[in-house]
Amino acid sequence: MTRLLVPIFALIMGSSFLMIAGGLNGLILPLRGTQEGFSTLALGLLGTGWAIGYVGGCLRVPVIVRRVGHIRTFGVMAALATVSVLLSLLIIHPWAWIPLRALTGFSFAGAAMIVESWLNERTDTQYRGRVFGVYTMVNLTSTTVGQMLIATGDPGGFTFFVLAAMFYALSLTPTALSSSAQPQPLVTSKLDLRVLIRNSPIAVAGAFLVGISNSAFGTLGVVFGGALNLDVTTIATMMSLSILAGSAFQIPVGIASDRFDRRAVLVVLAALAGCVDLYLIIFQPGGALAVLVATALFGGVIYSMYPVLIAHAYDHAEPGSYLKISGGLLLVFGLGAIVGPLIAGGVMAVDPGRGLFVTTLGAHLVIVAFALYRMTQRVAVAEADKTDFVTMPSARYATPESGSFDPRIEGEEEASGDENPPGAEASASTMAK
Repeated sequence: MTRLLVPIFALIMGSSFLMIAGGLNGLILPLRGTQEGFSTLALGLLGTGWAIGYVGGCLRVPVIVRRVGHIRTFGVMAALATVSVLLSLLIIHPWAWIPLRALTGFSFAGAAMIVESWLNERTDTQYRGRVFGVYTMVNLTSTTVGQMLIATGDPGGFTFFVLAAMFYALSLTPTALSSSAQPQPLVTSKLDLRVLIRNSPIAVAGAFLVGISNSAFGTLGVVFGGALNLDVTTIATMMSLSILAGSAFQIPVGIASDRFDRRAVLVVLAALAGCVDLYLIIFQPGGALAVLVATALFGGVIYSMYPVLIAHAYDHAEPGSYLKISGGLLLVFGLGAIVGPLIAGGVMAVDPGRGLFVTTLGAHLVIVAFALYRMTQRVAVAEADKTDFVTMPSARYATPESGSFDPRIEGEEEASGDENPPGAEASASTMAK
């Protein structure tokens, strides 16, 4: 394993710096905004801005890379992210922060895609799954580190803005100093709803609804914690535990979804999330331990749903179409991520303590109802015909390039007869059609 990681160590470190900056910046803004008296709607729009920028980055950065190359594009992305964070410190106003957050989302998506493209290019196909596992764990740890840094000081100062800017700048160094050949053009995606719905209606609806739920919680969980008068350390721990639980839950969830109808597994996950929603709405626990346990369970189930949806979509996909399906569903998730914080922010303006989970409860109930309906319309895929479940990072930080690491793509390459790697221009043009 060491032999595999040594050539890509610098890229892994660059991604680590990027994720630390993303975790830190994503938490400091709603915390500071709450201190500054921003409305919950404005704080929700921060998440909407991020999602718009992130989806825009996934769509447009491949075009920029084709024009000027990976290294120059990555430098621009790191510079824009650094500037956006520092401007957020200089101009403390919601109507400045919202477009700046969109700029950060655009830059973050572009930088992540370039790092993933480079890693994919420098990893042999047979080792892609192992490298992706290491990459995912490093990113998970780094995001957690970035969020937990908040607990070391006062969000009311300038320190955490400067630290986030520094880590964005540091993420530039591995690619800037690289002497290796640039990888192939980035994977591109196009949203073709007819194709996606024909392949799996529940995957499309589920991706959109999970995008609403996950982005609402990821953006406004901090505001919920503030409404319960939790201290900064507890809020940072709450948000970090939810992500860690989401990663841990994917192991048993994956085993279950490979053995049973994935739609039934999705129903169970959404129902569990709905139970936590109801608990937090009805009882509004004030104790830190009760909140941490509830939100850890909540994060475990909501962050496990998207990989189940991807696996279910792959079960019905034609050979050679996995990347197109995964890229399209990621964009559907992104559309939900745009809507989720906006809805939740509006509801929380009326009821700050319950509004977030009223919003997520609605999304989870619709998932349960539609998945049960779809189970009456389509026979479950036989266990022998299923693709393998693969653990995935939070879809909020996934890019179309992330799909290139999926070990299930190896079979797609053989089936399609494509000799180019998933990041190659031939694959990109195929997905764009």
